[in-house]
Amino acid sequence: MKKMDQSWESLQNVLDKEILNAVNDLKFLKMTPVQAATIPHFVSNKDVAVEAITGSGKTLAFVVPVMQMLHVREIPLKKQEIGAIILTPTRELAFQINEVVEHFTKFLTNFSSCLFIGGEKTVADINKFMTDGGNIVIATPGRLEDLFQRKENGFNLAASVKSLEVLVLDEADRLLDMGFETSINTILSYLPKLRRTGLFSATQTDEVQNLIRAGLRNPLQIKVKEKPSLSGSSQKTPMMLKNYYMLVEADEKFSQLVHFLQHHKKEKIMIFFSTCACVDYFSKCLQQILKKMQILMIHSKLKSKRNRVFETFRQMNNGILICTDVMARGVDIPEVHWVIQFDPPSSASAFVHRCGRTARIGHEGNALVFLLPSEDAYIKFIEINQKVPLQQMDKSNNVSEMCTRLQTFAINDRAIYQKGLRAFVSYIQSYAKHECNMILRMKDLDFSRMATGFGLLHVPKMPELKGKCLSGFQSIEVDVSTIPYKDKAREKLRLEKLQAGESLKKVKIVPHKPVAWSKNKLKKEKKKLKKEGKNHKAEKRKHDTNDNKLEDEDDDEFDNDIRLIKKLKKGKITQEEFDKDFACENNEDFKDSNETQD
Repeated sequence: MKKMDQSWESLQNVLDKEILNAVNDLKFLKMTPVQAATIPHFVSNKDVAVEAITGSGKTLAFVVPVMQMLHVREIPLKKQEIGAIILTPTRELAFQINEVVEHFTKFLTNFSSCLFIGGEKTVADINKFMTDGGNIVIATPGRLEDLFQRKENGFNLAASVKSLEVLVLDEADRLLDMGFETSINTILSYLPKLRRTGLFSATQTDEVQNLIRAGLRNPLQIKVKEKPSLSGSSQKTPMMLKNYYMLVEADEKFSQLVHFLQHHKKEKIMIFFSTCACVDYFSKCLQQILKKMQILMIHSKLKSKRNRVFETFRQMNNGILICTDVMARGVDIPEVHWVIQFDPPSSASAFVHRCGRTARIGHEGNALVFLLPSEDAYIKFIEINQKVPLQQMDKSNNVSEMCTRLQTFAINDRAIYQKGLRAFVSYIQSYAKHECNMILRMKDLDFSRMATGFGLLHVPKMPELKGKCLSGFQSIEVDVSTIPYKDKAREKLRLEKLQAGESLKKVKIVPHKPVAWSKNKLKKEKKKLKKEGKNHKAEKRKHDTNDNKLEDEDDDEFDNDIRLIKKLKKGKITQEEFDKDFACENNEDFKDSNETQD
């Protein structure tokens, strides 16, 4: 195969002078393999599907062609005409790409860029676009989909993309992993069919292949891999990256982490945890233990704070960033010396992407993953599945025991006590859903040591622990209801709520339970029928009373006739007297009957 010239000057016939000047200002003397393989084809109006390892320089591989294609347009773009859209899965990556684009717009002043990401108000994005415009849009899928569907105050993004020249999907596999497939399909429905499309990814999954077939026209597929290792297999991590693992028990893991950080104070370190709750908890604990070190944290629930934290860590020469996998893909942070994985990631591919935050574009870097003795099969699995060989790092001796300190923090601060419980629960739930659950098995976990390692005062009740042996865990005898918040404002509010709760108990207020509308209606109908039934019974009783009165009157007349007959037989009255009284009564009845008939 002919060796490719990887100098930027070799593209003088392809790229305009202004774009080459912008590249030279970045002080990149040589192109990376993925840039050399992609740029000439992409700028010549071919759709490309590029697969390259993390940290290989993919950003410039699509930003340079985008700028070139827009620069050579016959009809210049107006302020609110969008010529290019770059979609990316995370805010941090979008923020980083926007920085690279803005570097080029300093040399190409006729273009402007616009950043559409979550964490900011949608109205602010609309107002900024209406005021400043944006020929190049860098966005996350959710926010861009939302903006396409909004039409207010003259804003119509669908009309602005009629002049679209190029669409770029960066970290395409991650876009689909994060559930953006529906959003991407919605976005594609708004875009013109006649466009150039570039799809860039570290791995080509089945979903990515489906997206290639749906969104690209006869694409050129480019695969750039690292040189084969001594075993003959191409590894998925950079050659300058050294990968280590440490086998350590669950109740020793945090202590080993603290010991490691204390001996690397002057270095820039990223620590990955499996859940947001773990990041919250362990970052607070590390901030109290390593007070002289600058410790930041970032995860998906931080919202608007994420951009500020990300930019702060990028500018730091040394320090610690504690994060979730939201920082595992695409983000380029200068001079990260160590990547530490406190837990194995939820997927095997995420292992490679985490490691890829260091040793980027030819620089050296190191990665370390902590594994439990029961997780040792993961070492061979990563080597076979991801082509990443791992070297063992022995755990340190004479390490200060940190679990007791974590329990002390929890006793003195209710916030840390609560964060610890949430972190433990979230970790167990995450472990149960692990992609590699045939290797990392729940039944192999020592839950007693796990709870001790998290510095818990007691083990929370949860379905995953039902029937599990926890005899090795020693709970701390403390009334957790009396644990105060260190934050005085939160503690004051807590005490007020407690007092209000005690007052309610004394009054014995029974809370009103809302009833469904259908049940209320049925209840009313039953009440109505019951009332009607009562009225019917009352009328019946009244009718029966009147009948009884008539019957009583008839009975009285009959008794009088009997008495007259008995008196006549006994000789007490004469026949004349009998005829007179008997005839009188019958005549009155006869008379009444005739009057009624008349």
